[in-house]
Amino acid sequence: MDGVMRRRGGVLERLLHHEEEPVVVRIAQTAHDSVLFGARARTQVAARYGIARMRFALGVDDDLGAFHRRFANDQVIGRSVRARPWLRVGRRPEPFEALVWAVCEQLIEYERAAKIQSRLVTRLGRRWTGSGEGTWAGGLRDLPTAAKLSATAPALIESCDLAAARAIALRRAAREVARGRVNLRDPAEHERGWRRLRAIAGIGAWTVEMMALCGQGRYDQLPAGDLGLLEMVGRRLSGGDPRARAQEHEVRAFFAGYGEWAGLAAVHMQGL
Repeated sequence: MDGVMRRRGGVLERLLHHEEEPVVVRIAQTAHDSVLFGARARTQVAARYGIARMRFALGVDDDLGAFHRRFANDQVIGRSVRARPWLRVGRRPEPFEALVWAVCEQLIEYERAAKIQSRLVTRLGRRWTGSGEGTWAGGLRDLPTAAKLSATAPALIESCDLAAARAIALRRAAREVARGRVNLRDPAEHERGWRRLRAIAGIGAWTVEMMALCGQGRYDQLPAGDLGLLEMVGRRLSGGDPRARAQEHEVRAFFAGYGEWAGLAAVHMQGL
């Protein structure tokens, strides 16, 4: 599907790692709209970890009741909230993965970004090394560790079709994570980590906000520089001009009323 997730029939398969231990998670939806998770790993700790990270990625445990009550009749997104209460932010199971993906997706179309991501995973990523590969996990890969990516020559990263400046930025960001100067997991360290990442040339607000929204579960983070949001808000502010494009500060002002739910509100707006 995207270099790391695979669909077989109605079952999603994903390889993750708990520290250095591989774990394969499978997810299926039943006829009664329940979601079933299963995992294979050498230890129960790793299996539970993999399931927890995929539950996070799919947002199945998020309580959005307050969001629905507050915005079900909202002038802009109310129709989407009522029609699609199941809608979630498309997350990545690991914040570092969300960071890598965001760097790859800067200022280019999605199709090209997906190919870059797939090449990175194929050339540098980790493969399943557990038992049962033929039936469960053959061909599945996970992203490289931050340590491996930080030690990879920028030219090799660039050979995946990532622009030279972004290859260097990605390597520097990976180094910050690998050396513990940026802690992407601890919520108490989020803001400090964002500041350190923003200090890297080539890592801007959009990249950090996408990582926070899609990798750290921060619904309050709005990737206001997103081209789709710039165009949608521009059309609304201009009274429907299809050529209009808002400024980033205008997007932030437009979503200010959604407060801690701004990121999810933007997802609903993009689906209208």
